[in-house]
Amino acid sequence: MATAPSQTERDAVLALARELISRVSVTPEDAGCQPLIAGRLEAAGMTVESINVEDVRNLFARHGRGSPHLMLVGHTDVVPPGPEANWASPPFEPEIRDGMLYGRGAADMKSSVAAFVLALEAFLQAHPDHPGTISLLLTSDEEGPARHGVRAVVPELEKRALMPDACLVGEPSSRERLGDVIRIGRRGSIQGRLHVYGRQGHTAYADPAENPVHRAGPLLAELGRLDFDDGDEFFPATRLQISNLRAGTGADNVTPGELEIWFNLRNNPNSRSGELEAELRDLIQGCDPGRWELEWRVSGEPFGPAVGPLPGVVMDACRELLEVEPEPDTGGGTSDGRFFGPLGIPVVELGPVNATIHQVDECIAVDDLVLLPGLYRRIIEGMLTSGGVSCASS
Repeated sequence: MATAPSQTERDAVLALARELISRVSVTPEDAGCQPLIAGRLEAAGMTVESINVEDVRNLFARHGRGSPHLMLVGHTDVVPPGPEANWASPPFEPEIRDGMLYGRGAADMKSSVAAFVLALEAFLQAHPDHPGTISLLLTSDEEGPARHGVRAVVPELEKRALMPDACLVGEPSSRERLGDVIRIGRRGSIQGRLHVYGRQGHTAYADPAENPVHRAGPLLAELGRLDFDDGDEFFPATRLQISNLRAGTGADNVTPGELEIWFNLRNNPNSRSGELEAELRDLIQGCDPGRWELEWRVSGEPFGPAVGPLPGVVMDACRELLEVEPEPDTGGGTSDGRFFGPLGIPVVELGPVNATIHQVDECIAVDDLVLLPGLYRRIIEGMLTSGGVSCASS
C-alpha cells in the first residue's frame, strides 16, 4: 500500500468535509458550498466560473488546455434529512463517533467533493505545467429533478468545445469497503404513467365493463410478467416495476372513472427507450383496457461499459493504494454521468461505501475519507501525466 496520509492531510480533508456537511444544502440549495470551493480552486490556479440556471448553482473549474481532458463530476446538494429527532446527532452538525463521520451528505457526496478539492490542490502544486486539461463540474441539482444542473451545462460546454474526454464521478460506488466496486456504466431510467379511463358510477349500478380497474386487470398481469431477454456480460436484463396504482374517490360505493398505473423501467444499452416505448404501447393496445393515454419520461439513457484508459487507471489506483481488486459494475440508480456517457464519453464512478446513503445517520468511515484525496490524485496523474497521455492517445 502507498504511504499513509500525513496528519496534516487527514486534518485538511476532514475539516473541509465537515464544513461542507454543516451547510444545509437540501436540493436545489447550495448553501454556499460552491463559493467556498471556488475560492480554494482559484487560489490553486484554476479558472472558475458559475454557470447558474434558474435556482440551481453550477460550478465549472478548469486548468490546462487540450487533450486528454479529464473531468471530475459531483454535486453539493443533498436529500432532505427527514425528522431530525430520528438522527443520533443533528444531520447538519457533523460528528465523529466510533471512527465514523456522521451527517447528511457524508457519503453522498460531500466527502468526495472535499476529496476532489484536496486532490486538485495537491496535483496542481506538484504539476503546474501538466499536459492536457483537468476540470471539475459541480451542481446543486443532482438529487432533484436534474433539469438545471449538469443537463443544462453540457450544451454550453459543447458550444465552447470544453467537453471532456473522460469523466470521473465521485458518487458512492463502494459496497463493503472503499474501492471494492467501481461503476463503468449505468442502466437507463424511464418513468411511465398510464392513464386508463372508464366511467365513474354507483357500485350497485355500474357496468363492470366501464370500470377501468376491471378492464386493466389483464394488462397489470402482463406488465408483472414482462421478461426482457437483453442482458449481457456487463448489464443485467431490463426490468419493469410497477410503483403506484391510483383509482377511486375514497368512497367504497363509487367505481373509479380513471386508473393511474405508474411504472419504472431500468433499461440497458441493448434496449433503447424508443424501442421499449413502442413495445409497451403494443402491449397496452393488445390488452384492450379501454381508452388510455401513456406519459413517457426518460430520466436517463443507459451508457457504458466505459472504454479507453480511465477504467484501467482507476482499477490500478485502487489496487495500489487500497490493496483491493475492484469489481466493475453497472448497477445502482442514476448519476450525472448519464449526461456524458450516452454521448460516447467514458464515465467511471468511484466513491465511498454506499450502505447509508439517503438514510438516517448517513456516515462515512474516517479512514476511508482520508484516503480519497490521494486516490483521486493518483487517478488524475494516471490520466494526465506522461504515462496517461501516451495511454490516452494509443
